[in-house]
Amino acid sequence: MISIIFKQEEKKSVALDDNIEIGECTFEESENTWNIVHTGVGVNYQGQGIARKLVDCVIENAKKNNKSVIASCFYAKRVLEKYENN
Repeated sequence: MISIIFKQEEKKSVALDDNIEIGECTFEESENTWNIVHTGVGVNYQGQGIARKLVDCVIENAKKNNKSVIASCFYAKRVLEKYENN
C-alpha cells in the first residue's frame, strides 16, 4: 500500500510503497511562502495520481502552518492553478 508522509524538517512530502520511497515533492521556504521546486514519481508508479497527492500534502501542511504556496515546478504550478479556479 502506498502512503504519503510529510517531512517538514526535510522540506518535502514523500510517497512510500511499504518502506521504499517511490516519489517526492520538495519545497523551499522563505519568510511566509513555500515554493514547490520539484515533484517526481518513479516510472513504475506514474499515472496513479501519486504526484497529485504529494503536492496536495505540501499544500495542506502549508495551510496548517499559515504559509502561502507558489510553485517553480511545472506540475505543481498546474495543480495550484486548479485550486485557484475552484
